[in-house]
Amino acid sequence: MLPRCVALPAATAASPCSLSLASIPQTVPRQLASPPASSARARPSALFLPAAPRGVLAAAGSPASVTEAPALPAPPHRLPRMAALPAVAPKPPVGSPSHTATEELYEASQKILDRLPKKQVYLFYCTENKELAQQVARDGENIELREIEWKRFADGFPNLFVPGAHDIRNRHVAFLASFHSPAVIFEQISIIYALPRMFVASFTLVLPFFPTGTAERMEDEGDVATAFTLSRILSNIPISRGGPTSVVIFDIHALQERFYFGDNVLPCFESGIPLLKERLRQLPDADNVVVAFPDEGAWKRFYKSLGEYETIICTKVRDGAKRIVRLKEGEPEGRHVVIVDDLVQSGSTLIECQKVLGALGASRVSAYVTHGVFPNNSWERFQCDNGEGPQHGFARFWITDSCPQTVAAVKGRAPFEILSLAGPIAAALHI
Repeated sequence: MLPRCVALPAATAASPCSLSLASIPQTVPRQLASPPASSARARPSALFLPAAPRGVLAAAGSPASVTEAPALPAPPHRLPRMAALPAVAPKPPVGSPSHTATEELYEASQKILDRLPKKQVYLFYCTENKELAQQVARDGENIELREIEWKRFADGFPNLFVPGAHDIRNRHVAFLASFHSPAVIFEQISIIYALPRMFVASFTLVLPFFPTGTAERMEDEGDVATAFTLSRILSNIPISRGGPTSVVIFDIHALQERFYFGDNVLPCFESGIPLLKERLRQLPDADNVVVAFPDEGAWKRFYKSLGEYETIICTKVRDGAKRIVRLKEGEPEGRHVVIVDDLVQSGSTLIECQKVLGALGASRVSAYVTHGVFPNNSWERFQCDNGEGPQHGFARFWITDSCPQTVAAVKGRAPFEILSLAGPIAAALHI
């Protein structure tokens, strides 16, 4: 801080004001205060201002009276010692009273949150997913079904209408889609692009099966990764009043496909594995179950979700134009082996795995896939063992209802059993 300025008297005609270097007091501000010599380790706590100049300027030829500015109070020469902060308390060990109390508090808070009313969701759906949508409304809370008029013009192009468009303003809206065939994608995309623009509070797209997921990479120049194409189409869904669209997908084929989506949507990747685990716990031989993966890709995809089970890993070996399935690691003898994968098309790999595991002594062989695509009715290749052992077929084959055309074909046919995604979808709508 600079020394205090001194006012100069006004000049008069009788005594004109003239300044010279000789008339300016040659004073130097005092040095910063320093601690006394007796306190060698003391440190000043702050910088101290210099005293005011000793002299004041007067008119030329008039000597100035010298006055001393009042001195500042003496600074302290030692900072107060900082109080030691208490150490962070360690986490209570599992099973201790403190840990138990923490868990009880968390459970109590969750119960309070569960009692809070859920947001009201208006759920639209495509025709193929009507049964699944009805089950979502039954299993969920505050979910109301809304229909769309699906018609076609004479030239075959879609003629679509959303009844009660004014009623959904400022409401949370969702659409349950099914891209099971390229023929239905355009009409559903038209609805998906229209709903967010109807002044809805938020919009959620539920697409249980992402159909182009297996075409996610290029193996030769000229290959088209249609998984990226569909991701770009969905990434351009208009933003609703509540922000970007949430896109709910179950067990997408490759986890890296999440990076194909743009910032205009929020991909939410769910899994059907919890449904499988719940079903396995209900089996009479639940303590004898071991999980098998048909290839290393399936193992990388699901091994963390099924970490409580012993695992068997198979691998595919090329023999000319054929692919032979062999056991890589694990022991299937005497066990109920459940083969797990994300989807099935022709089913050749699963059938080969079943034969290999049966030949190695497995007592029973079952299978689970989230998406039973089964083009050209390939589900007919899967036979039930009828309790005669894995050499004769599968004990059980679990699929979800992500592909409605497959559900309609295999419902009530052994060894198939449907695990519904209605509960997980209802939960995702309230995220």
